[in-house]
Amino acid sequence: MIRSALSHLPGLGGWSEDPLWASFYDWTVEHPNAGGAVWRVGINSDLRRLYRAADEIGRQPAGSRILDIPCGGGVALRGLRPGQGVEYVAADIAQTMLDRTTRAAARRGVADQVQPRIADVGDLPFADDSFDLVVTFTGLHCFPDPRRAVVEVARVLRPGGVLTGSALLNDTGLRFGPLRRAGRVAGLLGPGCTSTDLQTWLAEEGIADVVVERSGALAYFRGVKRA
Repeated sequence: MIRSALSHLPGLGGWSEDPLWASFYDWTVEHPNAGGAVWRVGINSDLRRLYRAADEIGRQPAGSRILDIPCGGGVALRGLRPGQGVEYVAADIAQTMLDRTTRAAARRGVADQVQPRIADVGDLPFADDSFDLVVTFTGLHCFPDPRRAVVEVARVLRPGGVLTGSALLNDTGLRFGPLRRAGRVAGLLGPGCTSTDLQTWLAEEGIADVVVERSGALAYFRGVKRA
């Protein structure tokens, strides 16, 4: 499986488990004031940008199908509205992550719309053109084969559907080089890609109107699959 192939240092945990870093990341997202300060100092990024990106989920009409991969601890659920009437597939390679997402869905009152699913982003168990929205927040940089991940998320997106997400790109500044190297040594980050790589891969898979916006170490991207 694409994430469980990553090694990890003792005590940190790999993505196939429940790494300490994942819990800390979730905590920062769920605490806007303290978490926002951590994001500003640590990665020079505006946490509110993540919230705005997640808002795309809440704009989907009833009957829409949404894929969130990797869902991690369920931070993107903040964009899902109770009673929205969508099918939200929360997919991850780790059952521990899905368990945390399920608990988060219950706390937010959206559990009736959320379907947890074990899935490998390199070989998604979903039909072509089967989702109206695919979100992949802070996931692309974790995969050992980010190119393959882009192929798969684009494949399951229907024509006219939106792909949006965020990633720690390789060209977001020299000051973040040590962060990327440390993440790879710890087994939490894969090879990653540059913004040019990402835009090229998306275009090759039929994703148009691509916008990439940088926020410190992170970059947010959004595009629409051509009909």
